[in-house]
Amino acid sequence: MVYKYTIRIAVQSKGRLYDETMELLQESGISLGVSKRTLLVQAGNFPVEVLFLRDDDIPQSVAGGVADVGIVGENEFVERQEKADVIKRLGFSRCRLSLAIPKAIDYKGLEWFNGKKIATSYPGILKSFLKEKGIKADAHVITGSVEIAPGIGLADAIFDIVSSGSTLVSNNLREVEVVMQSEALLIGNPNMDADKKAILEELLFRFDAVKAAQGKKYIMMNVPDDRMNEVLAELPGIKSPTVMPLATKGWSSVHTVLDEKRFWEIIGRLKAAGAEGILVLPIEKMIL
Repeated sequence: MVYKYTIRIAVQSKGRLYDETMELLQESGISLGVSKRTLLVQAGNFPVEVLFLRDDDIPQSVAGGVADVGIVGENEFVERQEKADVIKRLGFSRCRLSLAIPKAIDYKGLEWFNGKKIATSYPGILKSFLKEKGIKADAHVITGSVEIAPGIGLADAIFDIVSSGSTLVSNNLREVEVVMQSEALLIGNPNMDADKKAILEELLFRFDAVKAAQGKKYIMMNVPDDRMNEVLAELPGIKSPTVMPLATKGWSSVHTVLDEKRFWEIIGRLKAAGAEGILVLPIEKMIL
């Protein structure tokens, strides 16, 4: 398909979200010659240009039309309260926004936060949560390393992003309340025209194909025809598996897709049911 227009997608300029976004674009067949000092890059084989920004600038750039779409953490999108549409949840860069306090404190419940000072980079989300819970605390805004605030006497607690929790541990903090879960979102300008929406639909089609293949394996095996029903009963594939007769009479080849999480459990049962010569292949894309 030939496109007359280009859509601009804003992405984070560094960090884990950047890495996972660039991996998604690459797996979607979008070729970018990226330099760390480049602000705007045009794809060589798809009508997309990528604008690299700070994560907290992405919601505003999309809402204001500087970018047509953007990939941003849900935490930043909710905090900024910009008027942009959530087009798709992308399922990566998962984390949570949590309240954490010094390990030594005997925590009994949310009431502990009454009258306390909480350091955070997300005052909007924090204030909304505290108001909902009827807690009166002071949100102290910090844009840098929030986790050090209690240790230097700047705050009693923190409200920040938690992934593995290792940063909290290294600063003698412990997570006591999870306020919201977050993941990468694809957001879009509400006023995007029809031509750009057509390009976006193709981009979403590619994203879906990449996501559908994640955690899946393509399985081929040889099965005696008289054991076929036993083998097929063990297959939880997407649809009915493909069964093709082999040159050797009384044998057939079975092809299907398995979820990697259940792979070893199912493979053992397939062998017990009579499957032989099991071949396992990775799946790069899967069109549903």
